[in-house]
Amino acid sequence: MAERFEDRVDVVDDAGREVFQFDARFAVLDLGAAGNEGDLRIRGDDGEFTFHLDGGRQLFVIRDAAGRDVLKFDGTHALLEIGAQGNEGDLFIRDNAGRISIRMDGNSGDIVLSNADCAEEFETSASDPVEPGSVMVLDELGGVRVATQAYDPRVAGIVAGAGDRRPGIVLGRREDAASRVPVAVAGTTFCKIDASAAPVEVGDLLTSSGNAGHAMRAADPLRATGAVIGKALRPLHRGTGLVPVLVALA
Repeated sequence: MAERFEDRVDVVDDAGREVFQFDARFAVLDLGAAGNEGDLRIRGDDGEFTFHLDGGRQLFVIRDAAGRDVLKFDGTHALLEIGAQGNEGDLFIRDNAGRISIRMDGNSGDIVLSNADCAEEFETSASDPVEPGSVMVLDELGGVRVATQAYDPRVAGIVAGAGDRRPGIVLGRREDAASRVPVAVAGTTFCKIDASAAPVEVGDLLTSSGNAGHAMRAADPLRATGAVIGKALRPLHRGTGLVPVLVALA
């Protein structure tokens, strides 16, 4: 039996329990009652449901045109399933411009990130913000500081985020720690390069230089052992500039 009030619609079952209530004052829709859970089914023109919310089993299910469950959330076991046999599950995450930034491919099992390097956050004692692209070395406390010495064997990586490159993965992130910087330890990132001592060509090994935060060509193989931060992906024949680098500590 349905009862209509000024701002509310109630439906009760044979036992007098409210099993459906829509309250316009609070924009609330209630389905079900004690001993009679609420289910919501939306059916297509063939009469088969494509959307099912099961209040008794804590299930949320969406089916495709073939009647296969392609999205299922099981609240009892905290499980999320995407896809079905013959219809793999993909997950796309887009940025504010609508571009796909993360893709999980259910068919291949791949996770595809649009950004290029793997970074890890480290504590830094620098009083001023450290510029992206800066070469960093380990300090005595297990954190990092800007490199100032040529061929420094304590080289740790390059501060991520210079140019148009952003880290695809950031390890050790702490949102409340303003004194931490993401240091690229693998992948491709832009690095500040000083070619004053020697021009840099594609494929050259790079090490720290005497110019704070800058890398240079590792022209001395003996001194470069243990102090290499990666390989140059573009040339720089004179002066200083940002160059994409394949990070590879060695």
